[in-house]
Amino acid sequence: MPIATPEVYAQMLDKAKQNRFAYPAINVSSSQTLNAAIRGFAEAGSDGIIQVSTGGAEYLSGPTVKNMVTGAVALAAYAHEVAKNYPVNIALHTDHCPKDKLEGFVRPLLEISAERVARGENPLFQSHMWDGSAVPLTENLEIAKELLAKTAAAKIVLEIEVGVVGGEEDGVANEINEKLYTTVEDGLATVEALGTGENGRYLTALTFGNVHGVYKPGAVKLRPEILAEIQEQVGAKVGKERPFDLVFHGGSGSTLEEIRAAVDHGVIKMNVDTDTQYAFTRPVAAHMFKNYDGVLKVDGEVGNKKAYDPRAWGKTGEEGMANRVGEACESLRSTGTSLNG
Repeated sequence: MPIATPEVYAQMLDKAKQNRFAYPAINVSSSQTLNAAIRGFAEAGSDGIIQVSTGGAEYLSGPTVKNMVTGAVALAAYAHEVAKNYPVNIALHTDHCPKDKLEGFVRPLLEISAERVARGENPLFQSHMWDGSAVPLTENLEIAKELLAKTAAAKIVLEIEVGVVGGEEDGVANEINEKLYTTVEDGLATVEALGTGENGRYLTALTFGNVHGVYKPGAVKLRPEILAEIQEQVGAKVGKERPFDLVFHGGSGSTLEEIRAAVDHGVIKMNVDTDTQYAFTRPVAAHMFKNYDGVLKVDGEVGNKKAYDPRAWGKTGEEGMANRVGEACESLRSTGTSLNG
C-alpha cells in the first residue's frame, strides 16, 4: 500500500482507540531497518508507524553530512516507494524534537509538507513530535499551540509530551524523579491550550514513570493508573470519554501487564527503539562469530565473500528485527487489525 494518507492515518488512530489496541512506532535509521520494520508489520497483519529521530535523520543524511532535514526527506522518499509493495498501511513520524532543534528539523519539514499540500499532494510525514519536556509547561503548550495550527493546515498530526520521560535518547536527557508523573492539572492545562481536536488533532505523551534506555523488567516503576485518572477527570471536565490519544514512551523493560493496562487507558502508539536495535544487531553478531574466518581475511587467507557480503549478515539483522516488531504488535494487540484485513 502507499504510505498512509492523512485520512487513512486518522482511520488508523480511530480504530486503535475504539478497539483498545496500539501501534508500535518503530525507530529506524537506515533502509535496512526501515525494510525490517515494514516486513514485521506485514507479517503481523498490522498497520504501523515508522519514525525517525533527530539523530537517526542526521545519520541517514550521511555520517559526515549530518543534515537532519536531508536525512528525513530521504527516508520518507524511500519509504513512499518501497511501502507500495506491502499489504499494510504505514504512517511516517518524526520522533523527539527539543526546542533547540525545531528550526533545523520540524519547522523545515512542515514547510515541505505545506508546499506539497498546496500543490494538491499529501504531506511528506503524517505526524511530527514537539518535545517540550525540557521547558516549563506554559512555554511547552505555547509552542505546541503555534505548531498545532501549522500541522493542522498541512494535514499532519502533532505529538506533544506533557511531563518528563527519564533517561536519555538522542541528546534529550532527564533525571529520574517525581517529574516523571504527569498530573491531572497538567492534562487540564493541555486541553485548555490545545482543545480536544477542534483546533487540529494531536497525540499526547503523558508520563507515568517512563524512562528511556535499557532496563530489566521491574527496574522502572510505571503507574499506568495515572493515565486512567487523567483521562477520567479531564474527560469529565470537557464532556468527552478518554479525551486524549495517548503515546507510550520509554517502554523497554515494561511488563506485558503494564503495557496492556496503558493501552486500556487510551494509549494508541508505543515507541519501540532500544529493543529493535538489539534485535537487529544480535543476529549480525552471531553471524560474525560463526563465520569469523569467512568475514575476515585471517592469516593472509582470502575469507569468504558469501560471508562478508553485507547482504548476508544484513538479512539476518532484518529478520531478527522484523520478528521483534511482530512481538510488539502482539503485545499491543494490533496483530491482524490492518484496515486492509
